[in-house]
Amino acid sequence: MSNDEFCEVQFINGRVVAEVRTRMLDDGLLLRVADIFKILGDPTRVRILHALSLREMCVCDLSALLEMSQSAVSHQLRILRNARLVKYRREGKVVYYSLADEHITKLIKVGVEHASE
Repeated sequence: MSNDEFCEVQFINGRVVAEVRTRMLDDGLLLRVADIFKILGDPTRVRILHALSLREMCVCDLSALLEMSQSAVSHQLRILRNARLVKYRREGKVVYYSLADEHITKLIKVGVEHASE
């Protein structure tokens, strides 16, 4: 790193530090947010989430779309479900997956927009 990235003077603005400290996330919430980003760090899971942001799909359809085995897709969906990023519904013998809520849809959309810049 160059010296341009560091302060040349050691000065701590106590008001700024105190203000931001009162607005920081508690440790439990920080860990949950970090876990979400860790889960999103896997390209396969992002592909699944992106596909589900476009349409509700069953495991068979996701498997065909992603050219992966159904067991591999199911494994990834279980991780996403445990993280409360996707939900499912059963219709007869078929299980359909979709994003858990609008927050996940926005998260994927914003991630795609940012990466496209």
